[in-house]
Amino acid sequence: MPHSDPFEFLEDHDQAQSWIAAQNQRCRAAIDADPRFTVMTEQILQLSQSQQQIPYFAQHGDWLYHFYQCSTQPRGVYRRTTLASYQSPDPQWHIVFDLDQLAAHEGVEWQLAGISHCILQANLCLISLSISGSDGHVCREYDVEQQCFVENGFQLPFGKNVIHWRDANSVFVAPAWDESQLTQAGLPCEVWLLQRGQDWDDADNLVVLPETSLRAQAWRFLDGDLTAFDVIEAAHSLDQKAYYHLDDDLQLQHLPLPLRCEILAYSHGDLIVKLASHWSRQGQDYPVGALLAVACDAKTARLGRIQLLIAPTAQQSIQSIEATLNGLMVLMLDCVKSRMIGLVWQQGQWLQQHHPLPCDGVIELVDQPWQTDVVYYNYSNFLHPASLYRYDLMCRQAPELLRQQCPAFDTQPFVQQQRFASAKDGTPIPYFIVHHQSIVLDGQTPTLLYGYGGFEQSLLPYYVDHLGPQWLAKGGAFVVANIRGGGEFGPAWHQAAQGAARQVSFDDFMAVADDLIAQGFTSSRRLAIQGGSHGGLLVGACLTQRPELFQAVICEAPLLDMMRYTELGAGASWLTEYGDPAMAEERAVLAAYSPYQHIAPASLQRYPAVLLTCASHDDRVHPAHARKMAAKLLDLGHDAWFFESGQGGHRYGYSASDTAQALSRALVFLRQQLMD
Repeated sequence: MPHSDPFEFLEDHDQAQSWIAAQNQRCRAAIDADPRFTVMTEQILQLSQSQQQIPYFAQHGDWLYHFYQCSTQPRGVYRRTTLASYQSPDPQWHIVFDLDQLAAHEGVEWQLAGISHCILQANLCLISLSISGSDGHVCREYDVEQQCFVENGFQLPFGKNVIHWRDANSVFVAPAWDESQLTQAGLPCEVWLLQRGQDWDDADNLVVLPETSLRAQAWRFLDGDLTAFDVIEAAHSLDQKAYYHLDDDLQLQHLPLPLRCEILAYSHGDLIVKLASHWSRQGQDYPVGALLAVACDAKTARLGRIQLLIAPTAQQSIQSIEATLNGLMVLMLDCVKSRMIGLVWQQGQWLQQHHPLPCDGVIELVDQPWQTDVVYYNYSNFLHPASLYRYDLMCRQAPELLRQQCPAFDTQPFVQQQRFASAKDGTPIPYFIVHHQSIVLDGQTPTLLYGYGGFEQSLLPYYVDHLGPQWLAKGGAFVVANIRGGGEFGPAWHQAAQGAARQVSFDDFMAVADDLIAQGFTSSRRLAIQGGSHGGLLVGACLTQRPELFQAVICEAPLLDMMRYTELGAGASWLTEYGDPAMAEERAVLAAYSPYQHIAPASLQRYPAVLLTCASHDDRVHPAHARKMAAKLLDLGHDAWFFESGQGGHRYGYSASDTAQALSRALVFLRQQLMD
């Protein structure tokens, strides 16, 4: 269908330059020029670069590795120390890779995209480097002992490649540096096995998927007894995947698992599988969201007995699992709070173990050293600073506290609550609220409501280290909404607002806003909403559907033009989540809520003030979404501010300074709109 969009030129980065510069200048004049901006930026930067921050690490052999950034090393250095030194008051770190030095030497704006050590030879690692924070990257093999790139080592050109170690002398590569290697979604459609010293033309091509698929990738599970199990994943969409085992002769053997499942580990001869749909096999039915142990021979890939490990209730979901030497560590959510379940392999089956860890916040796995039963995990909640623990699953002794983040503010006057709003269909929608304990329910508390609600991702009660001193301590309240579309209550919670049902998540979010007002916590005059990426779509839809409900909107790295989202950035890979605008029925659903198409003139409808932000090098969600939305809002007479960072990708700036400025910009905007 022909269309006319006067702001489509903003989809082209070069054509958009003068407009971006003008809008950035306008935003700086309105927000960055506020005296609070400089003070706040300095305070946030000081806190983030404090030596009291926890240096999280990955253990390989006897070394703990940590990527460190500071004012003198803004790009960062990769450094290591021993556990004994880490446990001391003054750890001695040794730098093994200097990214600032490399960027200066090569004249490239490198950012670290990832580091992957070879399990069997931990001095070797694959270093992925992006340009200014894009999802695309180059990959080079590095030796941390020699502190140099490996001569004639593994090296891949720029692209959204996926590379995993198979062993010390071979890697699985899903290439993405040439158009012929990509699906229509712009992701790899091929998997190759590349041997050390081998030319690419001589590598083994293992699989080529149709271009209508989503992506292909491969990896190796390595059990504690060194049993290897090679897996190739052929993803038809985000939530439908076929799995294959690669045998010693490089032949593929299909694993007859349901299309809607994930293989999370291989341990003691079992595939550990999480279901996203019901599955019937061997005369048994297994529920959606369940965790199964499926016996699978590492040579023949033949499936055997199935053990139901965990069947989550309606208020639970499995977040992640980690296979240790003798067991499994399962992290679950139980009514949106973390809970850990241990499973130990005994006499040919898995037995549950109780682990008395805290359950009023968030438990995150930091690391699990190979061939041990040790796990390093982090615990926090809104008012409890992050704490890093070392825990042996088999010893059953109390966890050892290694580090604790210094409090960013005095939490004593504040309380956190979990409450429930009622959705349009009567479903209870949980949300967390953090506020001063002496709050007066008169509707006058400035309140920030944050949401996401997509891709089965969960929003959890993390410590508010920056919001605490800069928002709560200034009289504000903070709310996190656990709406449908997310993963807080498992696959069914996600599927309830997926595709044609997307409006459900918007309605859930607005139901939380209505509840906050009805309970007297705040009012429309004192309420702001914030969301990023898919959350930007959420707040954009709420902006256009119920503008009278909010005073301010912060829309970060957003998805907003749903009529063209498949043509921009990585949008074509999200058809399962949203629908396809090329299909008439699905296009009608998208058209009903696409924020960009629903902006009304100011003469007909007053909108809250809007701050839209993005980054030039974001190759996941194209910055054109934010650009065009801002341009149209301004053209139709609304109060809107726009800022585009020239550094960073979907996660914005490469340095702590960039991050501090982005946080300060949002917080100053909130204070101007809700408190001044």
